[in-house]
Amino acid sequence: MATLKDQLIVNLLKEEQTPQNKTKVVGVGAVGMACAISILMKDLADELALVDVMEDKLKGEMMDLQHGSLFLRTPKIVSGKDYNVTPNSKLVIVTVNIFKFIIPNVVKYSPNFKLLIVSNPVDILTYMAWKISGFPKNQVIGSGCNLDSARFRYLMGERLGVHPLSCHGWVLGEHGDSSVPVWSGVNVAGAFLKYLNPSWQWKEVHKQVVDSAYEVIKLKGYTSWAIGLSVADLAESIMKNLRRDDVFLSVPCVVGQNGISDVVKVTLTSEKEACLKSADTLWGIQKELQF
Repeated sequence: MATLKDQLIVNLLKEEQTPQNKTKVVGVGAVGMACAISILMKDLADELALVDVMEDKLKGEMMDLQHGSLFLRTPKIVSGKDYNVTPNSKLVIVTVNIFKFIIPNVVKYSPNFKLLIVSNPVDILTYMAWKISGFPKNQVIGSGCNLDSARFRYLMGERLGVHPLSCHGWVLGEHGDSSVPVWSGVNVAGAFLKYLNPSWQWKEVHKQVVDSAYEVIKLKGYTSWAIGLSVADLAESIMKNLRRDDVFLSVPCVVGQNGISDVVKVTLTSEKEACLKSADTLWGIQKELQF
């Protein structure tokens, strides 16, 4: 007996069911879901998979997103606590910390993907993920200072009365207290601010960048939306092969469908010593890690 679907639809050909831009988000906490919704709203994936061990919350988050499918362009949203729910993913975003379990399982089911680490401390955990995965270093990316740079540009724009898109500047080094703003490169429409007003209170802006995460956590308990949007920005470069300059792994790089393809040579003046100190801070931790 024909089903209602058979009566409604006449099938003309067997379609290829393999998604081309499958994205997996590991962890459905506040950050994981902010990443998921940001990616959905930017229409970056033709299939989104959520993975977590908390089955009830996982199913609830999946259903909540599925019920909004009318307003999205991602045709398939799935979830599961087993990593076989996401074979052949193009991009895997990790927002939790159990790396020795997560990374081998992710690699097992999606051997040729780009790995984007969001969990903190992100610089250390990106290094761990690279070591555990055995991937080429261009395939393992950390969200790094992408958000720090976004906060920096926002705060500069607020002070100058212009949109952050018109403010250009980078924060390098550690994603955290020892990060380094590259003052010599900060400009608006090509006008380099440090040369216009060398005595301006530059350090105060960077202090706000460092303190802003702590302030948000104090007020609402965690950060989520800004990092979610930052991750979607990085994901867009990978999925669409935009080859834009983005900051992750704490140095400016060019990112596209192959992961990191180029590293941008930044001319540092007074910031050089601070960058080396930031690198030493991270290496002091990384060299003690056991695998």
